[in-house]
Amino acid sequence: MPRKKQPSVAPILRSVSVSWSQDEAYRRFTEDFAKWWPSYSYSIGGSRVKRVVFEPREGGRIYEEHKDGTRMRWGTVIALEAPRRVAFTFHPSRAVSDAQRIEITFSPEGDRTRVDLVSTGWEKMSDKAQRTRGGYQLGWGLVLDRFAGRFRAVLLFFGAMSAGITLIGQRGKFIRESLGKMED
Repeated sequence: MPRKKQPSVAPILRSVSVSWSQDEAYRRFTEDFAKWWPSYSYSIGGSRVKRVVFEPREGGRIYEEHKDGTRMRWGTVIALEAPRRVAFTFHPSRAVSDAQRIEITFSPEGDRTRVDLVSTGWEKMSDKAQRTRGGYQLGWGLVLDRFAGRFRAVLLFFGAMSAGITLIGQRGKFIRESLGKMED
């Protein structure tokens, strides 16, 4: 019997313009990832997160490390073309088979740089794809704003939601049930 083809799901496209050169924007994204990533609201562990790691090399890991040493895998760097492009898989708390492919390009715009994000692979998630994709559509825009140093009040809302999840005791359950725990 022929395999049923999954319907395609539109990619997420997000952009932001930053006041840095192309080289500087690329460097900040890859080398300073832990400094700008909003881990308090965009992580598995919330307030438990000690640090976020982006290993800027092909095959490099992207993960969060909690204060107790627990590590939760987010993805793997699959391409680095300084200062033009970064690509990685992304699947925090989900199975590797559900990973999206994220590609970030850095394009000069005069003395500024345009940063474009494309997130594909949503069809892998079948019936959950559209619901999950909707959250990421908003989330990636907020993450890029954070990268650009822009304040968005909605980040405070997500931070409060994250604190609420921890407060009502659901954070531990979420971590225990996550498919991203690293054994190494």
